[in-house]
Amino acid sequence: MKRAVLLIGIMGLASCGADGPPMRPSANVGLSVGSGGVSTNASVGASNGTVSIGVGL
Repeated sequence: MKRAVLLIGIMGLASCGADGPPMRPSANVGLSVGSGGVSTNASVGASNGTVSIGVGL
């Protein structure tokens, strides 16, 4: 039980940015038209200034 409370507390601190700057979400959607036809792209990510994480679709 103590481990669960400790884990929830750490997750709460991390999510509010108490241990550093909070992660800022980002998203991007695009549409391209070219000789090959129409294509779409999308990406989502998060950044806190030092570390950036992203996924492109």
